[in-house]
Amino acid sequence: MFVSHRDEIEKKQIDSPSSNKVTKQVLVGPEQGWEDHVMRMFTLGKGGFAPRHAHPWQHIIYAVEGEGELFMDGKNYPLKAGSTAYIPSDILHQVSQSGEEPFVFICIVPEVGDK
Repeated sequence: MFVSHRDEIEKKQIDSPSSNKVTKQVLVGPEQGWEDHVMRMFTLGKGGFAPRHAHPWQHIIYAVEGEGELFMDGKNYPLKAGSTAYIPSDILHQVSQSGEEPFVFICIVPEVGDK
C-alpha cells in the first residue's frame, strides 16, 4: 500500500544533450509495490523538450497542466490538460512544452522502460 502527494516525491532534473528543462518524478513503481509498470510525472519548463526517440515498449501519456506538443510518427499533436495519448512500441516520438506555463504530464511505461 502506498499513499503520497506529488509535492512530497523527489524531483530529478534530467540532464542530457537531447533534452531541455525536464524534471522527472516517479509517482508509483516497483518501490511502491507496482511490479510491472512505472507511473512518472514529467515537468517541462518554458522551451523544454524530451529526447526524440523510439523504444520497444508502448506507453501512455496524460497531460496534467499547461500546453505541450507530441511529435509521433511524423506528425505533431497539440496537448493540453486532460489530453491523453497512446504511443505504440518502436514509434519515433517526442514531447515538448509549447505554452506560457510549464507542461506537466504523466507517463506510464512498463518497468523496463524506466531506466
